[in-house]
Amino acid sequence: MKKIISLLFLSLISLLGISAAEYKGRVVDTSNQPISFATVYLLRDPVVGTATGSDGTFVLETDYPPQEIVIISFIGYSKREIPLSRLQGSDIVLTEQPIALQETVITAKAGKQRNKRKKMKDLLRRVYTRMSYDFSDEPAGYRIVSDVRMNSAGTPWGMEQMIASAVNIPKQGTEGRDSVQFVGEHCKRFFPQSIRNKADNILEAEWLDKNVKRMANEVDSGVVVHQGLWAIGNIRYDFEKTMNDVRHWEVSNESENETVLTHTEKKNFIGIFKYSYKRHYILDSESLSVLRFAEELEMAVNIPFGYKFKSRDLEMLNLLNMSENNIEKFRLRKARAYVTLNTIYQRVNGMVYHKEKNLSATGVLIGTRDMQIPIDVKATQRVTNVTAPAQPLPGTALRKRITRELVPLF
Repeated sequence: MKKIISLLFLSLISLLGISAAEYKGRVVDTSNQPISFATVYLLRDPVVGTATGSDGTFVLETDYPPQEIVIISFIGYSKREIPLSRLQGSDIVLTEQPIALQETVITAKAGKQRNKRKKMKDLLRRVYTRMSYDFSDEPAGYRIVSDVRMNSAGTPWGMEQMIASAVNIPKQGTEGRDSVQFVGEHCKRFFPQSIRNKADNILEAEWLDKNVKRMANEVDSGVVVHQGLWAIGNIRYDFEKTMNDVRHWEVSNESENETVLTHTEKKNFIGIFKYSYKRHYILDSESLSVLRFAEELEMAVNIPFGYKFKSRDLEMLNLLNMSENNIEKFRLRKARAYVTLNTIYQRVNGMVYHKEKNLSATGVLIGTRDMQIPIDVKATQRVTNVTAPAQPLPGTALRKRITRELVPLF
């Protein structure tokens, strides 16, 4: 009995002696302006992490040793990797790294010899052949940190972070696409308390549909969003569909190190619906291996007599509208949207796999009486580990539900 009491006492002492250290810091840009909703997490264990508040400050509590590496990131900026020990009370400066390609994609000269159709057809064939060597037909497993941020009228609305595992199974999906298995492991939602109060008021409103309320509070609805972002940008499928459309391809930029192949698709339905969709394949100029894949979508809708939103549509619109007043009627006259998606690749054991995805989507819904609802969504998905080849995930993992941790920011 004395031994048992002694062991219990020693266990209690050891437990009391273990306490999480508190690391504080501030994330700013090169102009010393704070960056809100930047993520701060451990490279080895992304579940251990937090986000910055409106003033750029953060507090990270962990019992990991001080030499552990921390990743600080925000979409549109280069990420930083520094030890925990260097966080204490310091400013971490992030430098801009635009995700759009305007600075590298330049329209080629009309008379450029390489853009002639026969030359282009041969170039596209060689790029596709290179893809067949670079991209494995074996399933690949990924550990992912996925951040989705939303703004409304220039005000940060909130951010959801999903730690997840994914398995991409080549060409097992519809129309020859890769199928994607995606399982959320941990979910955090960061929000300013004032915005959360507004959202709660909307979700408690009597006029809001019960199914909408349920979906808003279920973490599985969030998994769908993160999985959808991971699944878009299926490079080989898109290339196969467009490589024979030679007249809409061009070498939009060419240098000693990189060649940018661009396919452009445009539609105009009697002026009511217009869109321009560009796919940019950034290649190594010598080997023709894909380094990055970028997509640009610009869309405009013009409805002559407007579209009257039904009650269910208004419920969803009020979730986007963070003003003080609920929208009771809305007739859509115009809508504009601009979306860019970048996929960055890495080599593992000689094959090409995903490394990072960045998405930026901005738009506006314009109604009668100059009523406008701006939309601004940004997302970053970073790979922390690649397993190749990988086994498909079991059905039990795909059906597992996870909880969402709500983290208020001040």
